[in-house]
Amino acid sequence: MASALSYVCKFKSFVILFATPLLLLPLIILMPTKFVRCAYVIILMATYWCTEVIPLAVTSLMPALLFPLFKILDSKQVCVQYMKDTNVLFLGGLIVAVAVERWNLHKRIALRTLLWVGTKPAQLMLGFMGATAFLSMWISNTATTAMMVPIVEAVLQQMEATSAAAEAGLGALELVDKGKTSELPGSQVVFEGPAMGQRESCDRKSMCKAMTLCVCYAASIGGTATLTGTGPNVVLLGQMHELFPDSKDTVNFASWFGFAFPNMLIMLLLAWLWLQCIFMGFNFRRSWGCGLERSSQKAAYRVLQEEYRKLGPFSFAEVNVLLCFLLLVGLWFSRDPGFMPGWVSVAWVEGETKYASDATVAVFVAMLLFVVPSQKPKFNFCSQTEEERKTPFYPPALLDWKVTQEKVPWGIVLLLGGGFALAKGCEVSGLSEWMGKQMEPLQVLPPAAITLILSLLIAVFTECTSNVATTTLFLPIFASMSRSIGLNPLYVMLPCTLSASFAFMLPVATPPNAIVFAYGHLKVSDMVKTGLMMNIIGVFCVFLAVNTWGRVIFDLDDFPDWANVTHIET
Repeated sequence: MASALSYVCKFKSFVILFATPLLLLPLIILMPTKFVRCAYVIILMATYWCTEVIPLAVTSLMPALLFPLFKILDSKQVCVQYMKDTNVLFLGGLIVAVAVERWNLHKRIALRTLLWVGTKPAQLMLGFMGATAFLSMWISNTATTAMMVPIVEAVLQQMEATSAAAEAGLGALELVDKGKTSELPGSQVVFEGPAMGQRESCDRKSMCKAMTLCVCYAASIGGTATLTGTGPNVVLLGQMHELFPDSKDTVNFASWFGFAFPNMLIMLLLAWLWLQCIFMGFNFRRSWGCGLERSSQKAAYRVLQEEYRKLGPFSFAEVNVLLCFLLLVGLWFSRDPGFMPGWVSVAWVEGETKYASDATVAVFVAMLLFVVPSQKPKFNFCSQTEEERKTPFYPPALLDWKVTQEKVPWGIVLLLGGGFALAKGCEVSGLSEWMGKQMEPLQVLPPAAITLILSLLIAVFTECTSNVATTTLFLPIFASMSRSIGLNPLYVMLPCTLSASFAFMLPVATPPNAIVFAYGHLKVSDMVKTGLMMNIIGVFCVFLAVNTWGRVIFDLDDFPDWANVTHIET
């Protein structure tokens, strides 16, 4: 039986790759309508995305091949979806993240935060989570986790070494003879060395699990706070522009931050409390360092100080990257904040047209990084040596194209483009309208119940497939459903977008989980039991956000005018 199973597994990819399109063929032969042909492409892509029999980015190119062949969209209409305004926004953010990583600014911010927070277990965990979440708002969750976990590992190893040295010192002391001890009046002390050592070892293992898990969870949570922090957020923005062109700037950097940032803070705090509870048993005396040897705390602090010392003084390049980063964030927030006129209204608005978008800002700052110098220009021409005269006056820029080309994950840009092409195909073929009508019976349920059910569905589905692919597949369906039952589309799309980032249960669910799992402190069962509650916490927080401040920011109680237009070509 085992050999038969292994034989099947051996040919699994081959069977899925070639059998799936053949098995789906009767669908388009028996019902040769445009929306059925579009459904064929979507089901095929969903199967390939979930099983990853070919790379995700390659699967994302299938609309460019199949939509023209199936007469759903012509080639020009499909190909233009792969480099839309939203893709350029995300690409600009990725290039800025590359500059931050290249000059180790992210590591300096993380270490400085940890030194400021403190080294008691609870403080240390909160510091790791805060630093990771902040960094993953701006750079990729994977890069943040890959940078933070070695720091966590170094701190844990040093604390372990210090504890071992302390135990060895205690073991060298001669204990009072058992017979003499029993003669002491009122003596009820029993020395249980092995049991105490076993308990301390178990405590250390639990701390290792908590410290490593907190990093991957904080990376996933932190990415939700900004529009460019993670792929699903960018997919939402693109789908809004594609499916609801009249929505204008309903979702922009400022409005998303106002909605998602408080949700991120609440989730981060609850995640911290949950990890404390499950791994440290709510023993706040020990968690806050009252029962921990000061030598371990000092050892952890020394490790952090040593890592920070290795970075050296704040370099000219780091200062320039930081200034470019602050400029990017400042321009994003002030472009069109909503509660007051932004800088875009000064010269870049004509009637209903806003010429400058968040993508314009991202490209501007990305281009600056290829211009701003990484070293101070030398103006002392008279006192220069012969060698200095031969070097160019203008120093190398903060970024060069070779580094950018290597570091930018180009696959995600194709993945986003494939999603937008699918959304366009659903809209033009009439598949979105048909699926929306099939979901009209949901009208009998309260809107809050619909949101909760769909959020849970996405949170489960994203454990098995890419979060970007999940959002790409489901958002057009949910948008059509909302429109058909007279519900504000954002009331469903917002929570489902955030829920797509809640892949906490499995090592393979998301790259940060895989990185943490690879260090060997965790079992799959640890991740499942901890991640299940994390999923519940995430869905609860999103449900709270949508039904409180989200209602005010996006006016979710009313069905908007921009959702009335269907823009469907038959």
